[in-house]
Amino acid sequence: MGLTVLAIDAGNSKTDVAIVTSDGEVMATARGGGFRPPAVGVDTAMDDLAETVTQALTAAGLASVTHVSACLANADFPVEEEQLAAALRARAWGRSVTVRNDTFAILRAGVTEPRGVAVVCGAGINCVGMRPDGRTARFPALGRVSGDWGGGWGLSEEALWHAARAEDGRGAPTALARTLPAHFGLPTMYALIEALHLEHIPPLRRHELTPVLFATASGGDPVARTIVERQAEEVAAMAVVALTRLDLLSEETPVLLGGGVLAARHPQLNDRIAHLLTERAPKAVPQVVTASPVLGAALLGLDRVGTREGAQGRLRRYYGV
Repeated sequence: MGLTVLAIDAGNSKTDVAIVTSDGEVMATARGGGFRPPAVGVDTAMDDLAETVTQALTAAGLASVTHVSACLANADFPVEEEQLAAALRARAWGRSVTVRNDTFAILRAGVTEPRGVAVVCGAGINCVGMRPDGRTARFPALGRVSGDWGGGWGLSEEALWHAARAEDGRGAPTALARTLPAHFGLPTMYALIEALHLEHIPPLRRHELTPVLFATASGGDPVARTIVERQAEEVAAMAVVALTRLDLLSEETPVLLGGGVLAARHPQLNDRIAHLLTERAPKAVPQVVTASPVLGAALLGLDRVGTREGAQGRLRRYYGV
């Protein structure tokens, strides 16, 4: 069997694990709940992760592996990566451990070599880049405090802001004042604001308003279209900065677009991103990536331990890529 990799893609809502050989064979997989050290503490988060990892190791008939390749949510700074790597080493699941932010898994899943840039726009927004020589580019991606704007949550908040001001007269008219409350069967923004404030509508359901925003923009509403265009500007800005930091502007380079907002392929958003990249980074090659992020974590692990001929293709075929 030879060298083996424990690949972990742990996001806020779910965790995927795979045991992979250096031949690219998948020995076992498992899925568990979200990985949220900031909410529950590192020890509790690791205990929860251990259940999923143990399930996969047991199915593979292994007690440990050669290398653990973990792409983890909330690993936003090097100090956090080292803290989480130390916690993983303490579990003795592998002889060596590498921890990266989970955005790197999406990037690696979409490229044939560890070279390119990925912008992920899901609940939030983040961007990373890498070169085969080990150089990386990244952002803290902590929200507005680190200069970020958008993502599904941010887009829904922006839509609510404009709709509320449109209804009470402080802002420009927009169909959002009608389409947002209508999504929840309510007649006015006032009723929606009250329902959200009193949690008659659970806070997490606000993310449902992002598709409503895009549908309203597609209908031609100027305010909704402006919000979508700003999101395109943010995605393009992050990608261009990452390409610049890695000296990749002059080379044909993949720019992977991932996460629920970008993977939905809204024409106004994705076409605008492509147009902006053509203007600012003509050699960038944008493409939407929908491959499972745990594939990226596994490929990063195989980059580390080395692979046999055909391993990457075999692994990609397993995940339907």
